[in-house]
Amino acid sequence: MHRFPRFLLGLTAALPLRLLHGLGTVLGWTMYGMSPTYRTNLKANLALAGYTDARTRRAAIASAGRMLTETPAIWLRPQREVAGLVREATGVDTALAARAQGKALLFLTPHMGCFEVAAQYAAQLMPITVLYRAPKAGWLEPLMREGRGRGEVRLVPADFSGVRELFAALKRREAVGFLPDQVPGIGEGEWADFFGRPAYTATLAPKLARRPDVACFLAYARRLPRGAGYAIVIRPFPESLPQETPTRLLNRALEALVRECPEQYLWGYNRYKTPRGAKARPA
Repeated sequence: MHRFPRFLLGLTAALPLRLLHGLGTVLGWTMYGMSPTYRTNLKANLALAGYTDARTRRAAIASAGRMLTETPAIWLRPQREVAGLVREATGVDTALAARAQGKALLFLTPHMGCFEVAAQYAAQLMPITVLYRAPKAGWLEPLMREGRGRGEVRLVPADFSGVRELFAALKRREAVGFLPDQVPGIGEGEWADFFGRPAYTATLAPKLARRPDVACFLAYARRLPRGAGYAIVIRPFPESLPQETPTRLLNRALEALVRECPEQYLWGYNRYKTPRGAKARPA
């Protein structure tokens, strides 16, 4: 019953990346114009971070649409072709050196740039286990799993069994990756400032980052202009400041990464919502 949507996604995947990003710009502005909630979240989150200029807002609106229209190409094109869309890479040698020293690698990739291509690129260099959450549209999950879980990418669900698989991969000195800025479920996070406002923040990422056998990195894939491809950027996870909680350290690290390329962060995501059953946000 879902063959037709898949057929349409397949046609979309065959389009040139430049055209997909052009269509994404139109889609981004359509979402912005049609959804008051999304529009409010995007403006408020940008303002919290100090971005009140129209240029950054316009670029962020377009970037959100491009994230959607480029996804079929990342999922449905051959994996080597997808990895070949990466034209530049910064910091990869540092990560590979840590792996050569016997460290497991933890890649924290926020909702920034084309996070879909990052794991496909990493899989050309090493096995990587990636945590995922099932989409709300159930028919989309098999396609997502097929598109993401190829070659050396092992996809595991964001539940107890998946976390157990992450720990097993780290024990094998392999690479793991997940989105650290998703709002976690009840019991999986705590409140920590993110751009000056308390956000319910996952505790798993800083817990794994503190392990002595793990080398932790922040990573994202920046979209290059005019559909030219992507540039992988990898940054070492910073050291903690005095009296800094692990979750605040995580958010501080993410803030610094976002400021490198604020126009490609997903500002419309409701990062500050309170999960059902969680204690109230601090005043």
